[in-house]
Amino acid sequence: MSQKERILVGMSGGVDSSAVCMLLQDEGYEVVGLTLRMWDVPAQFTSPGQEEPNHILEARELAERLGIEHHTLDIREAFRAEVVQAYIDEYLRGRTPNPCVMCNRFFKWKYLLEEADRLHCNRIATGHYARIVYRNDKPLLACGVDKKKDQSYFLWRLTEEQLARTILPLGNREKQEIKEYVRLKGFEQKATKKESMEACFVPDDYRDFLREMVPGLDSQVEGGYFVDSVGRKLGQHKGYPFYTIGQRKGLEIALGHPAYVIRINAGKNTIRLGTAEELMQQTALLSGVRFDKQYIPENNLTVRIRYRSAAVEANIELQEDGNAIVHFATPISALTPGQSAVIYDGDVVIGGGIIEDSKQLKKYHNKCTNEF
Repeated sequence: MSQKERILVGMSGGVDSSAVCMLLQDEGYEVVGLTLRMWDVPAQFTSPGQEEPNHILEARELAERLGIEHHTLDIREAFRAEVVQAYIDEYLRGRTPNPCVMCNRFFKWKYLLEEADRLHCNRIATGHYARIVYRNDKPLLACGVDKKKDQSYFLWRLTEEQLARTILPLGNREKQEIKEYVRLKGFEQKATKKESMEACFVPDDYRDFLREMVPGLDSQVEGGYFVDSVGRKLGQHKGYPFYTIGQRKGLEIALGHPAYVIRINAGKNTIRLGTAEELMQQTALLSGVRFDKQYIPENNLTVRIRYRSAAVEANIELQEDGNAIVHFATPISALTPGQSAVIYDGDVVIGGGIIEDSKQLKKYHNKCTNEF
């Protein structure tokens, strides 16, 4: 009898990764669980004298009930230095970070694969709602069938080598189907557990988190001004890191008409306000670009600029410096520096990049030829 393949599952304690363990067991694999301890949130410690957060205890309990091997890895120090610091630095640059995109490729998958090697597992599995498809024998990321839960946007930076060693059992399933599956397995409480939608290390408002992590931040960034399109001062704001592109609520300034954050200038500590029309742009500059050219048709590409937004038809123009210019078929609202723009060929991810300030497009002005 051939030996079962060992697969390392990233266990968060939630319903999705728990379902992955059960599904792989049902398919005959030898499941090994690994829970990463990346960041401790006070709300995750609910019992007196508790030494480990709830999600680790829940993952360990599930592993015991399923009869699978379980390990934990404490990487809090590295997570603070790499992921959290990058998140803080981006806000202090006047940008809006997307920590999950960075964490998945450069942190989570890194440690999962290292531990897989140590524990003699050929592949890893996670509870993400996305698929891996093959073209010309090479793995590519694709959208999950549950469009409301599709998480391909957060995984676009995974490399071919990482994808080749990854399986995503939930990609072909609906979320409701998974909840019912877990319930029928006898885990009613896990199936109905409320899920967090925010970054795992930010328990509430990111502004409060920044204040906690950067002592004296308010005094460092106070005294800045809201300005209009020609630089006229409209009133003082609370500090540029506490605002994001497209923000309307919470500005605490009355101009007699709806005002939105159009641009953030960290160097001058100014925030330009304008109308909804001024938020619209048809061209974006991307840095850190990954682009699988051999799989790309000449047209019919789409780009998604945030997790919940619809993908919009676009042309992609690669530049000699490694950046890319995206020409959207229709104007897009609130292109936000620091966020990811993910490029799709149908439902297959074939690239992406990090959105930069549109002012930088000026140096490419004479090279922009691929407009709609």
